[in-house]
Amino acid sequence: MDQENVSATLTVAAPAARVFAVLADPTAHSTIDGTGWVQEAVDRAPLTGVGQVFRMGMYHPNHPNGDYQVANKVQVFDPPRAIGWLTGEEKSDGRLEFGGWIWRYDLAPLGPSETEVTLTYDWSAVPQFIREYIQFPPFGPEHLSNSLHHLAELASGR
Repeated sequence: MDQENVSATLTVAAPAARVFAVLADPTAHSTIDGTGWVQEAVDRAPLTGVGQVFRMGMYHPNHPNGDYQVANKVQVFDPPRAIGWLTGEEKSDGRLEFGGWIWRYDLAPLGPSETEVTLTYDWSAVPQFIREYIQFPPFGPEHLSNSLHHLAELASGR
């Protein structure tokens, strides 16, 4: 596969500011997640800017521990147009290490009560040594669409 990102787009029946607020709330991420891997927010404070780190409790049957934690570092914060983060881990010495993949949501208002949302998962910066033990993308494309539908339900209040 030459392409190093996947994306999905959905029109959400909510204003862009509302959609952005849901995405900036780490406690909503387990509900939004289309893979079922995100379990709960460890850091529950809303996202407020580039450089902020927030941790999430995760579960994946193929992970050596099953349950694990990721550290996410906000890379894009442009309310209410775009938000995105790098995912990695906190090492035992407290150092953060990121794998090179980013989750990004781009929001385009379609009037006062609708927003086109594009979710992109980009692994173009993943180093070769990580690619040797993780297949990219590590999920099917339907998971991005699932995430967007979950986001739509939360943002529209359904």
